[in-house]
Amino acid sequence: MALGQHRKILQIVGYQNSGKTTLIEQLIKQASLEGLRVGTIKHHGHGGVPMIETSKDSSRHEQAGAIVTAVEGEGTLRMSIHQNSWRLAEILAIYASFSMDIVLIEGYKQEHYPKVVLLRTAQDQVLLQQLTNIICVIYWPNYPLDPPLTIPAYSIYEERKYMEFLLKEMREDHDGSVV
Repeated sequence: MALGQHRKILQIVGYQNSGKTTLIEQLIKQASLEGLRVGTIKHHGHGGVPMIETSKDSSRHEQAGAIVTAVEGEGTLRMSIHQNSWRLAEILAIYASFSMDIVLIEGYKQEHYPKVVLLRTAQDQVLLQQLTNIICVIYWPNYPLDPPLTIPAYSIYEERKYMEFLLKEMREDHDGSVV
């Protein structure tokens, strides 16, 4: 199976404390309620090998209902698999053997999968110029949304609106039909 061919892949990106893990938890819970099987991959962006006791985001993903979770950092994929380093494509290849409808990825900003970008401060705006394949933005109230964006943008407090948009996106097949 080609990566992303039979399952939806969606990246959630933003800087530290922007709400990525909370958004992923919300998406996992709702998708699971709808009978979709969800897996997650988190990039441990704080440096070092992710320790079991500090992999709290992966634990939150699992508790929310993800059937497979992983966290990668400094060449360690917290499934106790080691090699010099991991590319996202290699991790997704491992995930291809699991029966999942959706893979939610936290981090890996430079990959080209569809992205949701969380913006908390004005300094975060640089992400909009640096990243590709952005499908929507979720911003915090202190983020100055000026000028208006050409892609869908939701306040972090418009949970119903952005969840509806993202769940439709997650249900949509690559040819535009809804599964």
